[in-house]
Amino acid sequence: MRIVLVGPVEGRARLRHALPAGMEVVGEAATLGAARASHVDADAWLIASDARPDDDGMMAEKLTPRELEVLELVAQGLPNKAIAARLAISDQTVKVHVASIYGKLQASNRTDAVRRAVRRGLISI
Repeated sequence: MRIVLVGPVEGRARLRHALPAGMEVVGEAATLGAARASHVDADAWLIASDARPDDDGMMAEKLTPRELEVLELVAQGLPNKAIAARLAISDQTVKVHVASIYGKLQASNRTDAVRRAVRRGLISI
């Protein structure tokens, strides 16, 4: 299979290193637009993420600025209602942000989310 690697340099390097036998890299591009513009004859584009593996080798998505704000307040031990009041948002919105944080960090609870975020350097306590 002929593929084009797309994404940041480090992400493309990780993909190149992990490619199974039978995959041939026929091109590389920083963006999907650049890959399209190259008109390279390929069977697929393999898009690299700039996310880093966590402790368990899982890839984690980046947190949004608002999720980082919520996570910092979670790390301070604040309940959802207090976070909502501090950020002038509804407590339901805080719940959505907390659930998204759990998913992105592969965390099972608030303590686990804070622990994983501290290890990744996302927040400090």
